[in-house]
Amino acid sequence: MTPPAPPDTVLRPLPIDTLIVPAALDGRAGTNRATGAHAQIAARNDLDAVRAWLARFVDTPTTFQNYRKEAERLLLWALIGCGKPLSSLTHEDLLVYRQFLLAPAPAELWCANGGRKHPRGDPRWRPFYGPLSAASQRQAMVILNVMFSWLVQAGYLAGNPLALSRQRQRRPAPRVTRHLGAPLWQSVKDAIAAMPRDDARACIHADRARWLFTLLYLGGLRISEAADTTMGRFFCRRDATGRERWWLDVTGKGGRQRLVPATDEMMAELARYRRAHGLAALPADGEDTPLVLPVGRTRKPLTRAALHRIVKQVFALAAERLRAQGEAGAQQACVLEQASAHWLRHSAGSHMADGRVDLRLVRDNLGHASLTTTSQYLHADDDWRHRETEEKHRIGW
Repeated sequence: MTPPAPPDTVLRPLPIDTLIVPAALDGRAGTNRATGAHAQIAARNDLDAVRAWLARFVDTPTTFQNYRKEAERLLLWALIGCGKPLSSLTHEDLLVYRQFLLAPAPAELWCANGGRKHPRGDPRWRPFYGPLSAASQRQAMVILNVMFSWLVQAGYLAGNPLALSRQRQRRPAPRVTRHLGAPLWQSVKDAIAAMPRDDARACIHADRARWLFTLLYLGGLRISEAADTTMGRFFCRRDATGRERWWLDVTGKGGRQRLVPATDEMMAELARYRRAHGLAALPADGEDTPLVLPVGRTRKPLTRAALHRIVKQVFALAAERLRAQGEAGAQQACVLEQASAHWLRHSAGSHMADGRVDLRLVRDNLGHASLTTTSQYLHADDDWRHRETEEKHRIGW
């Protein structure tokens, strides 16, 4: 690995939107630049090349933000921590970076104070919130491998420095553990039912929490889907028996479209929520009302971060109620305090699978590309296997 850049070229971490890279580090003369090849992109420096790669994902906001985060972190580390352009990084450099992810140092330079998220234009913004977990580290390297492979394919880089990494043997996907069992899920519902309704504003907050949890659980929606979908995406059609059935048209991960069954329960909750806001019980075709409304008169959709805060607030309320029950409740409260909105999606899949809903239907409801992903929710099969082994396979000392 080359030594760090001299002091006059030292930068500070900035979002790539506003980053200005010194000419000596911009990658025009990177040692891994493709020579003699016909480039497929117009980029002449590393920053523009990364932006060209990211431009492919602008239609999928979650993917774009995740990919930008990892590309940005590596680019900044190359410039500041390694003192070289991205296009000069070697296999050995990437091994060092892989370890850096587990403990970004110095923390005051790389990590946001207190692990808080700050807007990208805020001077307190940093590329990290703290050390990455081993799983997040692996995911980061997977994303960077995709980026390097594309830059090679585009004729910008001569080779992929991550291509030499040891390929891990694929293991069967583990069972999903981040879900709420039936008793814990009931505790969450009880907490929502107990939310204060002392005035109109409190009622709106309580109604919104109940509707959001209905969407995320009955619909198995991702938090981004709840933020980006409108009520006009509900529609009704008759089935083969002539019965009217409602559906929710959702555009999910990777731009994939799926139809989520809007059950009678979901439609009753939708009508309840809409009436609380002075709306007709059923949405009109093409209506642009957000699925989840803000408090107040505005009809501006809530962001994913805002929806996630609502979910975390409900989990915190449920955890507080559990702690009041003593030591047994405290253990369950700890689980809830770690839970996120995505746990509700996992809970939906797990509860459907445990209820013996056909896995192909669970797959389609959740928008999984493969049954392998859906099979992670088969907790009931594991429980049955354990009971059978316990009862019928004994040593008998």
